[in-house]
Amino acid sequence: MKITLRTDVLTNNNKAAEFNRELFQNTKTLVINLMSSPGAGKTTLLEETVRELSGKYRIAVIEGDLATERDADRIRAMGAKAVQINTHGGCHLDARMVAATLAEFDLDEIDLLFIENVGNLVCPSGYDLGQHHKVAVLSVPEGNDKIPKYPQMFMRTELVLLNKIDLLPYLDFSVEEARKDLTEINPESTLFSLSARTQEGMHEWFSWIEGAYLQCVQQ
Repeated sequence: MKITLRTDVLTNNNKAAEFNRELFQNTKTLVINLMSSPGAGKTTLLEETVRELSGKYRIAVIEGDLATERDADRIRAMGAKAVQINTHGGCHLDARMVAATLAEFDLDEIDLLFIENVGNLVCPSGYDLGQHHKVAVLSVPEGNDKIPKYPQMFMRTELVLLNKIDLLPYLDFSVEEARKDLTEINPESTLFSLSARTQEGMHEWFSWIEGAYLQCVQQ
C-alpha cells in the first residue's frame, strides 16, 4: 500500500515559527538557536557570553532539557532571565514550545534571546523555531567524526563553535580536518575555535553576535 502525504508534517511547527519570527522582528530581538550533543559546553558558553555582553545587551535564555532546571538556574545565577522547557523525553524543541514561553518575556526589553536546544545532533536541526540564526557547538572530546556522521546538523547551521580547544594537547583531534569536513558539507558555514573555560578565541564569537545584532536591528 502506498500512502501519499499531502500535508507537510511540519506544517503546524512552521506556522508557529512564522508567528515567532514576526514577533522577534517586530521587537528587534536577535534570536540564536544553539544546538549540540550533550556535554559540548552550551551552558558554559552561554554563562560566559552573559558575563561578557550583559553590560551592553539585555540578554535572556530559553533552556531546553528533558528534565530539571539546572541549566536555567546557572543562567539565572549570571543575572539573566531564563525560562526552562522540559520536554519529558522529547529530543528537541519545536516552535510551539518556544511560542508558549514568550508570554514570560517582555521582548521589547530583550536584545539577545538564546535558545539552548536539547542536547542532540539529529532532531533539533530539522525544526525551525523562528530564530534568526542556527549555531552548532562541537567539542574537541567528541572526536573528528561528528561532522561527517551527522551532516544534516552541519548543513543547516551557518556557524560552528569548536569548543574545549584547551584540551587539544591531550586528545587526538584535528582542527584542520574539522574545517575540511565542514567545508565539504556546508561551504557557507564558518568555524570558530574557542574555549569557554579559558576564554581563548571567545572574542570571535562575541564579535559575531554584535554583527548579527546590528543586522537584526537594521532590518
